[in-house]
Amino acid sequence: MAIFTGAGVAIVTPMHEDETVNYEKLGELLEEQIASGTDAIIICGTTGESATLDHEEHLAVIKYAIDKVAKRIPVIAGTGSNATDTAIYLSTEAEKMGADGLLLVTPYYNKATQKGLIQHYTRVANAVSLPIILYNVPSRTGCNLLPETMAYLAEHVDNIVGIKEASGNISQVAKLMSLAGDKIDLYSGNDDQIVPIMSLGGKGVISVLSNVAPKQTHDIAASYLAGDVQTACRLQLEAIELIDALFCEVNPIPVKTALNIMGREVGPFRGPLCEMDPANEQKLKAAMKAYGILA
Repeated sequence: MAIFTGAGVAIVTPMHEDETVNYEKLGELLEEQIASGTDAIIICGTTGESATLDHEEHLAVIKYAIDKVAKRIPVIAGTGSNATDTAIYLSTEAEKMGADGLLLVTPYYNKATQKGLIQHYTRVANAVSLPIILYNVPSRTGCNLLPETMAYLAEHVDNIVGIKEASGNISQVAKLMSLAGDKIDLYSGNDDQIVPIMSLGGKGVISVLSNVAPKQTHDIAASYLAGDVQTACRLQLEAIELIDALFCEVNPIPVKTALNIMGREVGPFRGPLCEMDPANEQKLKAAMKAYGILA
């Protein structure tokens, strides 16, 4: 059984002006997501600026989300690292806190071989009992989890149950599902490919768009799951301009900027992320207005 089906939000981590974590604001965002129909919370992923959180903060943010959500919907903790021992540490601690699942990005910067990826993920998975979704985003990590490797892991490691596919390569996704479609839960990692990936057997999306348009993102996936492909396609295409704007600079700069524009007061970025280019911010505002989430 899948950890979740539908739209999971890769939620931002709000900050105070001094760049400490704003837990009160995070709580508000979590409540808004649940009220809007979001199907799962993914905490401390890329969108949550996990790379800038120290280990204590990282785990504190995960624990806050688990406690706040209180099992109303699944909370999936981002506990991946470029160091296997660190990933094991974060994963075992998240399991103790009551996470419903883990999201493990491919080890960044190291550029592991496929053999190294198998060893890395097997060691982490064997250290916990939680279901694990692997996260393939080679544009950020410099490391591509190949279909054959994912198929091997799905076959040989019981608690590796899913993949967030953000390679952007639909042909690669099709190959993966041809090899392991009956053993793996597939989630789109790109908001502009929710419907295409669901057409290959995907269970839904782990979404950046859902931060600013949670109901609409939920409805794209829910329509498809209900068999209304025409509505799902229409909603997907209606969101393309906004999705493009949300990725016109490196994530999460645009989405956090969008939330601040909407009055959500999620605060600044931690370096090396910085404020959005003014021309791109105007493009973002125009897309938000066209989509109807900004007056």
